[in-house]
Amino acid sequence: MKSGTMLAHYRVEEKIGVGGMGEVYRAHDTTLGRDIALKILPERFANDGDRMTRFQREAKVLASLHHQNIASIFGFEQTDEATFLAMELVDGEDLSDIVRRGALPVDEAVDIARQIAEGLEEAHEKGIIHRDLKPANVKRTPDGRVKVLDFGLARAFSGEATGEADVSSEPTM
Repeated sequence: MKSGTMLAHYRVEEKIGVGGMGEVYRAHDTTLGRDIALKILPERFANDGDRMTRFQREAKVLASLHHQNIASIFGFEQTDEATFLAMELVDGEDLSDIVRRGALPVDEAVDIARQIAEGLEEAHEKGIIHRDLKPANVKRTPDGRVKVLDFGLARAFSGEATGEADVSSEPTM
């Protein structure tokens, strides 16, 4: 996607990431005047029923979560050009970059772990398990706030939150 491309009222600025379910771009919401992240479902997946269902499930899961340690969703959009999620732009480093530099002081590591646990606790209280928690899916902002990202593989348990089936009998990933 080229810089300057308009998707609905979002102006694409630059690619900031790539994952299994799409590319993530920094964009500008021209209606509300704020920078956001757009997670764009590749065109080849938009025609794949299973992938589209997973992408829509991610939107619904994120929409049910409201916590300072979880990146927020602003919308799910389908245009002639693309299917995408408009999400909170989380500036900062992901945890994989942080730990690559070496061991953290204990108090810093505990603070990061506490914030991750608080975000996951919110998800669990809503009946949602992340299923893809890894350092690349956790970011720390310049002011020290930790955000859990990418609920693309999340599942609801006991039929809660997204209407998914009970996954208690599934193997641990």
